[in-house]
Amino acid sequence: MAEPIKAITLPKAQNPQEEGQWLKTSLHKWLNQEFIPEKVNEDIANRAAQIFVRHRMEGENDLGSLVIAIVTEMQAFDFSQSFYGEFAIANAVSDLLLDSLGIERCCGQ
Repeated sequence: MAEPIKAITLPKAQNPQEEGQWLKTSLHKWLNQEFIPEKVNEDIANRAAQIFVRHRMEGENDLGSLVIAIVTEMQAFDFSQSFYGEFAIANAVSDLLLDSLGIERCCGQ
């Protein structure tokens, strides 16, 4: 039986607003590179960053919990003008955070 992947814990937030700005910029860039740049990509990145910052300010450091929060709260976002959905956004946020921590996405190490 395979070993479960260990939970990934982010370092305690020193400056959640700065983290949020980094995430907003990085996610917006990623969205624009994946498909065509669109105005809605900025709105998506802004909303995901707001969710992320709020949860980080509340003390959430578990990456899995942050991803679930983004999926759940982005369900209220109107994706009708976008190629994306809440799961794609949460996964992109996870990938960006893992990359920033130098953690290999495929294996959690």
